[in-house]
Amino acid sequence: MSSAGLTPPEAARWAARAGLPLPDDRHSVVAATADHIHSVVAVLRELDFGDTPPAGAFRAEEGKHDAAL
Repeated sequence: MSSAGLTPPEAARWAARAGLPLPDDRHSVVAATADHIHSVVAVLRELDFGDTPPAGAFRAEEGKHDAAL
């Protein structure tokens, strides 16, 4: 997908290739939704997680429970 965004005809073509034909009135909505998702994912890709371990390394049962109830 280019930086210009997904056009309604492209959204229809990609949906059809995935076996999900769209009614004509949905092309613009799907294109806008795909562009929004792409912009959110682009921001996430820019995050620097540094030394953050993967989620699989977290063990909840081993954590400290120091919160007062």
